[in-house]
Amino acid sequence: MVKKSVHEINRKIEDGSVNVVTAEEMVTIVEELGAEGAAKEVDVVTTGTFGAMCSSGLMLNLGHSEPPIKIQKIWFNNVEAYSGLAAVDAYLGAAQISDTRGIQYGGAHVIEDLLRGKEVDVHATSYGTDCYPRKVLDTIISLEDLNEAILLNPRNAYQKYAAATNSSKRTLHTYMGELLPNFGNVTYSGAGVLSPLSNDPNYETIGMGTRIFMGGAQGYVIGNGTQHSPSSGFGTLMLKGNLKEMNPDYLRAASFTGYGATLYMGIGIPIPILNEKLAAATAVRDEDIVTTIEDYAVGSRDKPVIRKVNYAELRSGSVQIDGKDVPTSSLSSFKNARKIANELKAWVKHGKFFVTMPVERLCTEGVAKPMKETQVVPLVKDVMSSFVVTIKRDQTVQDAAKKIWENSFNHLTVISDAGELVGILTAWDVSKAVAENCFDSVESVMTKKVLTCAPNEPVDLAARRLDRYGVSAMPVIDAQRRVLGIITSDNISKLIARRY
Repeated sequence: MVKKSVHEINRKIEDGSVNVVTAEEMVTIVEELGAEGAAKEVDVVTTGTFGAMCSSGLMLNLGHSEPPIKIQKIWFNNVEAYSGLAAVDAYLGAAQISDTRGIQYGGAHVIEDLLRGKEVDVHATSYGTDCYPRKVLDTIISLEDLNEAILLNPRNAYQKYAAATNSSKRTLHTYMGELLPNFGNVTYSGAGVLSPLSNDPNYETIGMGTRIFMGGAQGYVIGNGTQHSPSSGFGTLMLKGNLKEMNPDYLRAASFTGYGATLYMGIGIPIPILNEKLAAATAVRDEDIVTTIEDYAVGSRDKPVIRKVNYAELRSGSVQIDGKDVPTSSLSSFKNARKIANELKAWVKHGKFFVTMPVERLCTEGVAKPMKETQVVPLVKDVMSSFVVTIKRDQTVQDAAKKIWENSFNHLTVISDAGELVGILTAWDVSKAVAENCFDSVESVMTKKVLTCAPNEPVDLAARRLDRYGVSAMPVIDAQRRVLGIITSDNISKLIARRY
């Protein structure tokens, strides 16, 4: 049995005899020597990840103005920060968007601008007090002008991520990137074999007080991250680091189309190999890390799981869904994750970085709870009309006009012989066809690209889709595209009338 201490390993780092490898290299070492042999041979294993981490932000102190101000509201380059702390402290969230530039520019961009030495406009307002009489402040600052600029990131470095795909017929823009229709692609995140928490799944060496690589500087784990869900394999970390010491190579702002601003963070954590159990854990392979592919076409917290998949499959470039090869792409940079693991390896090897044990371990059990909601959000099935008038696509426009007149219904859902939705026809479509003396089949005049929704989808999302695309109704369908009902702007208006 191998047993080492952090003090022994740090002495090796100090005298230059330490043996440090990356998690990627450790896989081969354990295969060749076994866990016990690897534990004897290796002292430290370095990990790395570089990906979008929206739950990040900057705690900063501006220093007092003359006359002094107790800031009530504050903006940096027109991005609002939270200032309900003290007179001149503020917290700038990475995902906060600009009041003037929208989702293309946000808190993450301000943070990167500061790190790159750029000047940032500051506008602040206050209600004024006897000791803080000033009510308006406008100035320009750079990073060196701030007393403190500390990244305090509530949730970083997920242990692993669920992958995303899209079963709908339209492109979706999400925090998992652009998802193409009809299972056109799968996106994923995380560094797999190099992922910090996947290499210490029981959190034996990663916890409060653990020294880490953060944005190109030394930072610290200050606890478990928000939404820490260890029982389901989705652990997270809360981190702290000094922005003034960081490197823009490892901290980048980005904006996802249709979603908004986020901050790409480079995180690396060294794992001291204290025993063979840790040696075995740090030999985790991409094949060993299993996650799910979820369908983002369903606008719900609990998305349908399409299938289970491992990171080796995801990184191969394609996965199979329903017998079809679907291309995969990563939102994280494995190249940068590898660069971080190797840079941290060099720091340790050359005595610039010493390993630490946590002063308090992360909890290893429990799951993140969903939000408690005291007002139930109605679902589409709760307000849809179950009375739906259908018509076959080979029937005539005259047949459609008769159905609309007999049923006093403005929308006809067009179905195939198998009962699948293939189109929609409105009273306006029929009127136009008649005016143009067109009495051909329904298929020739119907709308073929139909917006649809699912019965368990929140009404709010359905209403947003109706408004976004300027339509007055959507068929409600099941997984086989059979029509279950229809939701119209009238249904939603009646719901609002009942609620208010």
